[in-house]
Amino acid sequence: MTQRYATIITDDDGRDIVSAIGEFEGAAPRPRLGRVEPVAPGVLIGMVRDAAGGFGFPQAGIGGHAIGLVLARLKAQASMAKRAGAAKTAATAKPKRAKRAKRAKKKTGRSRKPVGSMPKAGKAASDAAAKAMGQVDG
Repeated sequence: MTQRYATIITDDDGRDIVSAIGEFEGAAPRPRLGRVEPVAPGVLIGMVRDAAGGFGFPQAGIGGHAIGLVLARLKAQASMAKRAGAAKTAATAKPKRAKRAKRAKKKTGRSRKPVGSMPKAGKAASDAAAKAMGQVDG
């Protein structure tokens, strides 16, 4: 006749949890980890021993330590996003020197007289000298 045996381990909170189940004939197997107990056919891996001595799945609730971990992670993500946003705005901002150089460039962009131009008095004097030498086509 076969008997169902479960390996029972204790978790960090002190609860007994079913970690393995097997069917064996004869004497109970020797445990390698935890302890071995005979269990009913409805017991499954992951069930927890309740206050009455039976087995059931744990209630789906969040423990206090899990809330602390979630809050710490959210706080870290918020501070990282804040730092990333500040770095992004600093990277996209133009330096003040670039603005000043741009203004200075606008001031120097005024129209200038052609380089080869001479004052009228100087041009008339050079034309008169050229005419005297006979070089002007005129």
